[in-house]
Amino acid sequence: MMLQKDNAPHPIDVYVGGRMRLRRIQLGLSQGALAGKIGVSFQAVQKYESGDIRISASRLYDVAQVLQVSPGFFFEGYPDGLVAKNLAQEAAPEISETFDRREIMSLIRGYYGIKDPQLQADILRLIAKLGNREAEVQ
Repeated sequence: MMLQKDNAPHPIDVYVGGRMRLRRIQLGLSQGALAGKIGVSFQAVQKYESGDIRISASRLYDVAQVLQVSPGFFFEGYPDGLVAKNLAQEAAPEISETFDRREIMSLIRGYYGIKDPQLQADILRLIAKLGNREAEVQ
């Protein structure tokens, strides 16, 4: 087990917070709206999303209900094989830097607002092509 600094958020808390933020943005909810639905301040939601404070199992269950996912959603894709230090350095900046940009949040909301799955897939392929990346469409 790797020791970490007392003031550093645990990598799992950072990961769970990032997944929470992703789903909240997908649904178009503000931090304040989510906070009101789970009975905490919007500052608490900010701290959950950054991993600065840990979210209890009961609160995570409440968040999952509001965000319409299972509690397991928050752990999906967690890279178990990475050393905690690597995860904290690699995953946390990616999550916080990417989703702090308003245009990215707007893009995500718009994408998930498309009701036609084929059109969604076409849009994803177009964006991937324009960005010179291969589409990761399933």
